Amino acid sequence: MPVLSVHDLEIRVGARVLMEGVSFRVAAGDKVGLVGRNGAGKTTLTKVLAGESQPNTGTVDRSGEIGYLPQDPRSGNPEDLARTRILDARGLGQLVLGMQKATVDMGSSDEAVSAAGMKKYGSLTDRFLALGGYAAEAEAASIASNLNLPDRILDQPLKTLSGGQRRRIELARILFSDAQTLILDEPTNHLDADSVVWLREFLKGYSGGFIVISHDVELVGETVNRVFYLDANRQVIDMYNMGWKHYLRQRAADEERRKKERVNVEKKASVLQTQAARFGAKASKAAAAHQMVRRAEKMLSGLDEVRTVDRVAKLRFPTPAPCGRTPLMASDLSRSYGSLEIFTAVDLAIDRGSKVVVLGLNGAGKTTLLRILAGIDTPDTGAVEPGHGLRIGYYAQEHETIDVKRSVLENMVSSSPNLTETEARRVLGSFLFTGDDSHKPAGVLSGGEKTRLALAMIVVSGANVLLLDEPTNNLDPASRDEILDALAHYEGAVVLVSHDEGAVEALNPERVLILPDGVEDHWNKDYLELISLA
Repeated sequence: MPVLSVHDLEIRVGARVLMEGVSFRVAAGDKVGLVGRNGAGKTTLTKVLAGESQPNTGTVDRSGEIGYLPQDPRSGNPEDLARTRILDARGLGQLVLGMQKATVDMGSSDEAVSAAGMKKYGSLTDRFLALGGYAAEAEAASIASNLNLPDRILDQPLKTLSGGQRRRIELARILFSDAQTLILDEPTNHLDADSVVWLREFLKGYSGGFIVISHDVELVGETVNRVFYLDANRQVIDMYNMGWKHYLRQRAADEERRKKERVNVEKKASVLQTQAARFGAKASKAAAAHQMVRRAEKMLSGLDEVRTVDRVAKLRFPTPAPCGRTPLMASDLSRSYGSLEIFTAVDLAIDRGSKVVVLGLNGAGKTTLLRILAGIDTPDTGAVEPGHGLRIGYYAQEHETIDVKRSVLENMVSSSPNLTETEARRVLGSFLFTGDDSHKPAGVLSGGEKTRLALAMIVVSGANVLLLDEPTNNLDPASRDEILDALAHYEGAVVLVSHDEGAVEALNPERVLILPDGVEDHWNKDYLELISLA
């Protein structure tokens, strides 16, 4: 029995048709990899499937609970503890809090309060046990541990967590839930290598159905048994009921077949059109000529489109504006959340053109440090000192530099005071934002499109110090290659945070800063092994 049924779906963004006439079913045991280039509409489709937005036409029927992980999860009460957020996926979180409060009341010297607490505790315990009780609580703790969420994070309010930590909390919540269908948009973002391996095994053994968008080829290759290819050129979804390796071979064969069919049909149509032109000169054969033309047109209209080579953003970071020898310095930086110390005593001098990579386990404060260096957050101690001519280009992994209420073009123009609209459109075109794309609200962009916009804003900034926080997340392989090439050729200074070994190799850093202790060292190849773990 299908748990997700889609019939005759059409999705548009403004005047642009992303897909039309799309129908498919996902049942228990169907493990679907949703693939296609950045901007093809994968994220938009998953939002429709999850009920977060509506299609222009068509229907989506859902049976049972859907577990949806968007690229930028912001749900949940920010005051709730992370542990409570996960447990509430099965209705346990608030029960545990109630049991804890009832336990305190039971110890009250006021007999009435104590008696009420005892009664409340008994009632809550019965409900807790009926929902799986301590075994379910242990299961949630195991999932959290495998996603590198230790107790110190689980005991913090959501509002104190970084974007990467929030995303892992939401992933843990979804995997712990009773959802019959999972819809996961880039689930490996912000996961270390061990957590990625664990997630692959979890999905391989998952008994329900799932749809996953991921640029982690190993995860897709090892877990999916169906592939949906979203072809933006043809506005359709090609469905392959097979694993990843077979899909790659079949898709290549399909494209080759389409090319051969098109060549053969075009030859036949050309012969008909040539013959029609000859007949058309004679009045007695005009009707036959007209019939030949119509037949040629019908033959051509019935052809499947051949997939054109996907366009890729042509990325080059800006020529850095002139600056002093040391455009950015920081001394004795520390940051805490409540009683939890994130990092301490960080000293950093960014010289003109220097390359630095920041390492540390998830939660060690890498993103927080970049936000402080960018002037967005303030440290508890210490100071950031801008040098002569400093221009910072900050790429935030959660795309906070983008104003989601403004259009793509408005974001671009605001990123550089001397940028004209014509110049902004030219740069946007090189980042694959063409025509009406520039007028789209930034809030409707996919993760990959937001990445391209944020990078385009940096390109026009003239920055001489780039602060890059996971710049290759959400990108397809071709776009990632462009980023790596741009990193390798940038002449300004870079401070990079990344789980991507390729990005660090392309940067070829001179120094490494290790958090939370703020230890600085010369870069050597031995540190490369720590990148995917950090």
